[in-house]
Amino acid sequence: MSSTGINWSPKRTHDEVDKILCAPNALHELATREIDGLVQRVYKNLWPSLRVFWLSVSKQHSDKTCVVYENQRLTFGEVAERAARAASIFRNLFGVKKGDRIAICSRNYPEYLVLFWACHLIGAVSVLVNAWLPLDPLKHCLCQTTCTLIFVDSERATLLSPAVPEIKSKARTKAFLVLEAHEGKGSWPAMENWTTRFEGYNGNAQQVLAEDPSIVPEDNATILFTSGTGGTPKGCLSTQRAFLSNLFNSLASMGRAMLRRGESLVFGAPSGPQAALFLPTPLFHSAGTSLLMIGALTGGKLVLMRQWNVENAVRLIKQEGIVFIGGVQSTISDMANSEAKGAPLKTILYGGASVSPSQAKRALSAFPTASLSHAYGLTETNATTVSFSGEDYLAKLDSCGRPMPVDDVLIMSADATECPTGTVGEVWLRGPNIMKGYWGDPVATSKVLTKDGWLKTGDMAYMDKEGFLYIKDRLKDIIIRGGENIDSISVENALYTDDGVQEAAAVGVADARLGELVTALVTVKPEHKKRVDVEGLMDVARKNLPKFAVPVMILIREQDFTHTPSGKIIKGELRKIVAEEWAKRQNSQTDQGKL
Repeated sequence: MSSTGINWSPKRTHDEVDKILCAPNALHELATREIDGLVQRVYKNLWPSLRVFWLSVSKQHSDKTCVVYENQRLTFGEVAERAARAASIFRNLFGVKKGDRIAICSRNYPEYLVLFWACHLIGAVSVLVNAWLPLDPLKHCLCQTTCTLIFVDSERATLLSPAVPEIKSKARTKAFLVLEAHEGKGSWPAMENWTTRFEGYNGNAQQVLAEDPSIVPEDNATILFTSGTGGTPKGCLSTQRAFLSNLFNSLASMGRAMLRRGESLVFGAPSGPQAALFLPTPLFHSAGTSLLMIGALTGGKLVLMRQWNVENAVRLIKQEGIVFIGGVQSTISDMANSEAKGAPLKTILYGGASVSPSQAKRALSAFPTASLSHAYGLTETNATTVSFSGEDYLAKLDSCGRPMPVDDVLIMSADATECPTGTVGEVWLRGPNIMKGYWGDPVATSKVLTKDGWLKTGDMAYMDKEGFLYIKDRLKDIIIRGGENIDSISVENALYTDDGVQEAAAVGVADARLGELVTALVTVKPEHKKRVDVEGLMDVARKNLPKFAVPVMILIREQDFTHTPSGKIIKGELRKIVAEEWAKRQNSQTDQGKL
């Protein structure tokens, strides 16, 4: 299903824009480097390491507020001072060396930022573990990455406490340290209170800043984990260059929008009051670290919250003067239907799951001063590889943008040949922001990374003649009805045209004759529950979809869907639900036929 956006006349072509954006002496100037035997386009002016980046921006923005969380408020200078002290503790008390791994498994706290930057001051690898995982996959992540130190919040401390001896033995971990321990029971066997360690340290923290660990762009920097919806989570290992390239990619999307409008390029901290960025996304996800980096570069105030709550979000938007929001579709939808409507936002950045055109239009209607942006990427690509902003987004609402200057995109058929323009195939990506591989799992790595550097994403999409990418589905989520490929995103987008639909998930159900049939599940916004019914949703589907793609069954759920950290609906459980309900209905029809 295609959605018509605005008509506009850009002042510059895409080629003209990229020539200006990546010109010699420009911020995004390109260079060629050989990396692990592959020749890559890279950003010439990228910082060589996260250490150099942080030392630069924390000094530049020293007196500005860095992070806000409930009653905690720290400046960049205060975060930098705490990070240096923490790094000194890592090195001098626990013997952490360059390349050693330190795990952070916690909800979003200001101390999360402190620990992250402390890792990179001494060249340690920050391992950002999904704090939402149950015990067994959590143990797997911690054991496999063999972290010298493991930081947890009180909830994770309680969950992991019985497994600490096992993890310490397998991972050779020297210490478990608990953040904000006062929020839990206060103490746990074989775990230490981080605040006690931190405040009791008497070493020279400045020595860490004076001694350069000689970090180079191809040194290991981060491990972030896949969502694990298709099995055990895998740790995506990235270099300094790979992680930092995402920041320049994010800026490139904004820069392209300026140039397409005929404006001059302006990067860096905006003039006037300090910008506030709202982060409702977990920091252990690449979308969260993206906003962390954008805030650090621009000197923005990062506003955190304990857990998503739209009433609290409305309060924070007003209280902190938030102008930049990054989130998933459901988060932005909640705010568009709340008292936040009309807030003078400047930027709404969608990441993670696909965004339906109807939802994007509602967001713009609710926040008319905001520029909408969309970024496509994976944990394996450190977030943004394809993106666009402003008028280009509004003109092609069902796209996710064009490839970034350092990234290449191929659309490949099942027999590994390139698809013609406009033909759906699997998205392959290549660029300096791609992970080195899955930590400790060369077999899994070989299945997604080709020898010449292409990442097989598992996403199905096509590209138009202007180079815009249109994601249709996950390879595993394509519904094949009688030989007809139906992407679930098109079905879901059709249902989203009813403004009472909160979320929609289309899944296939087995059929003896046609192979699969289309079904859908939806949740309904509270204020529309008396109006929205199955019959009305079926009418919406028939109006917006070809006959073969209309669901044979739509279920309305009272319970919210379960999501990955990136906001994608987890469909495994939903497939079981529709299969059981469809079987009941078929059996009922059979029984009635026998009467």
